[in-house]
Amino acid sequence: MGEGSGAKGVILAFVIGSAAAGPLYGAFPVAAVFMKKGVKFSNILIFIGAWSTTKIPMLMFEFSALGAKFAATRLLVDIPGIIIIAFLISKFISKEEISKIYKSAETLK
Repeated sequence: MGEGSGAKGVILAFVIGSAAAGPLYGAFPVAAVFMKKGVKFSNILIFIGAWSTTKIPMLMFEFSALGAKFAATRLLVDIPGIIIIAFLISKFISKEEISKIYKSAETLK
């Protein structure tokens, strides 16, 4: 999921984020560990976006309660939206600021 991971890193970030259990605040310690391991910033943002919007249990609930059309439409809008937002954020934040964020993650226990 590092700098040279390309599409594989994006897909892996989505899979891990979507399969995760628990509330959104549980994603941040995992994201900090990803930073310590050198995961690309945009992939971390994709992971957090997937955790918050594309969770498998939520998708199953939507299929049963709101219908397949709604659930599929929301998923088809969310996936490209998460990717676009992650890449835009990673482009608009300076390299120095991203470096500070990674250094902050290093100091966490």
